[in-house]
Amino acid sequence: MSASADKSARDARHRGLQRSLLLLVLLAAVVLGIREIHDRLAFVSESDARVTANLVVVSSRVAGWLTDVSIAEGAPVKTKQILARVDDRDSRLRAKQLEAQLAATESEKARLRAERELVDQQTSSRLATQHKHLAAANASVTALEARLKLARSELVRAQSLYDKRVSTRQQLEQARAEADRIEGEHRMTMAEAEESTAKLEEARAERARLQVLDRELDVLENRKVELRVKISQQNLDISDRSIRSPTSGVVDRVFVEPGEYVTPGQRLAVVHDPQSIWVEANIKETAIRKLAIGQKVAITVDAFPDETFEGKITTIGNSTTGSFALLPTPNPSGNFTKITQRLPVRIGIEQRQQKLRPGMMVEVEIDIRER
Repeated sequence: MSASADKSARDARHRGLQRSLLLLVLLAAVVLGIREIHDRLAFVSESDARVTANLVVVSSRVAGWLTDVSIAEGAPVKTKQILARVDDRDSRLRAKQLEAQLAATESEKARLRAERELVDQQTSSRLATQHKHLAAANASVTALEARLKLARSELVRAQSLYDKRVSTRQQLEQARAEADRIEGEHRMTMAEAEESTAKLEEARAERARLQVLDRELDVLENRKVELRVKISQQNLDISDRSIRSPTSGVVDRVFVEPGEYVTPGQRLAVVHDPQSIWVEANIKETAIRKLAIGQKVAITVDAFPDETFEGKITTIGNSTTGSFALLPTPNPSGNFTKITQRLPVRIGIEQRQQKLRPGMMVEVEIDIRER
């Protein structure tokens, strides 16, 4: 009888324990259900998210042999820091050659300037002298024309007097001789004036050489401009042979070694700024209407499960991730399976002790109670 009572008591306690456990399970289920409902109403969660940064590919603009690669993966770099060097000996020699050509052009231009100045002085003096000679000759011609006119008038008068037997033949001959003499002087003076005119035209022709020298100086000036442009291009080529970091950050990968031959556009290294990072989360299109710029986000990083990072939504994508696929997905058979699309959402996040690195997987929980 005692054994039966003990068994009944144990069964009663067992049933009570079962009821208690069932009650606890039901209570836990209710709590979890309420929490799940609350989370669905208050948060949008997504595990398809990762840390992202601008990975800058450093490449070469010139071709040549690498003489030095002064970086290593994981090393910090600063903006404009030299990462690698390409052999620049040929470029420097070409730059010196162009500088020598520029110096020679400058010397030739100085010589032409001196020649132009000399021609200017000589032709100016000769032109002024010929102007004076021509003016004097023209004045003599004018004066002799008056004397010649008078002498001819005297000759006509003497002829008339001689015909009337008023004057002697000797007087007539003297008047004729005087007229001939003055006419000869007049012809000589006219010839001198014509010679002065010819010499004046010759001096003017010589002075026209100044225009030729001016054109030659213009050609040399244009040549100097062309050489300066070529020198600038060559100096740019020399500068490009010192490959510098476009940003401050860390080196993610190095793809070359000293002694390799590189070509324009070939990638040499990848650099990113660890302070400029964000989280890229692919949110289902069915939840995108609940999101707004500025909403707070709790971020859990797989690599650091015990830490929670805070962020805010900064950008909501305008196209689904499928819109950027390289290969289209046509449906020629007519069979269609509807698939929920996702839109990229950018979440701003602050770096913490350089822990966050591009590519790390994270989980996000977006608080949608504030819009």
